[in-house]
Amino acid sequence: MDALGTVAYVALVSLVMNNAERFFGTTKTVVGPIAFLLLFVFSALVTGGLILGKPLMMYLDGQKKESVKLLLYTGANLLVLLILAFAVLILKR
Repeated sequence: MDALGTVAYVALVSLVMNNAERFFGTTKTVVGPIAFLLLFVFSALVTGGLILGKPLMMYLDGQKKESVKLLLYTGANLLVLLILAFAVLILKR
């Protein structure tokens, strides 16, 4: 579930980035790069929370083996979803 939430968030950010010029127009000021970098930092926070939040809480509650398993399963699920995304890109060529 954490992997799906991460994919949904990444898809939303990708949608915004693909349509940024239509949403915000073009800019030659420093605000554009600042906004992009803030989005990058915020995305690291969100995805880190989605992927590491529950395993960290479990680890701190003493469920060490279970937390490591959850983290590994989440990573494996993300890898499978990444491979599927690349497969879709390859098949669409």
